[in-house]
Amino acid sequence: MATPHNVPASKFIERLAKYLKENVDEVQPLSWTSVAKTGIHVEKQPQNPDWWYVRSASVLRKVYIHGPIGIEDLRSDYGGRKNRGSKPDAVKKAGGSNIRKILQQLETAGLVVTSRPEGRKMSPKGRKLLQEIAGDITREMIKTVPELKKYQGD
Repeated sequence: MATPHNVPASKFIERLAKYLKENVDEVQPLSWTSVAKTGIHVEKQPQNPDWWYVRSASVLRKVYIHGPIGIEDLRSDYGGRKNRGSKPDAVKKAGGSNIRKILQQLETAGLVVTSRPEGRKMSPKGRKLLQEIAGDITREMIKTVPELKKYQGD
């Protein structure tokens, strides 16, 4: 059985973002997302108009792989280096508002659940969705590179 562990993250996130945009009505960009930065370490807002769906897909994948996971851990994962001019760069966390709102939307959609005090973890519905998408990607990869069939496992 294919899981998000077994497929390339970039292909998986791209496919999941497309699925979330087209099929999950609860995941919608908020009014402020067109002008918001994702953290103190970046200079501009994201240039991709669909960045909300890409970030939602990435967060959902991280909850699957590392869950249960909290907002502070996700802020650290999405953070980066802050250019401070002539002073040395410093590591800064990402903004928490967009991550929190994405998790709330995914919870409303029934893809993640809150597990106190650990954080968020996958719901059975979310786990099934991610495994189906990973399976589709695996089948496509096997069609292009038949040698990968021996790693499929089923």
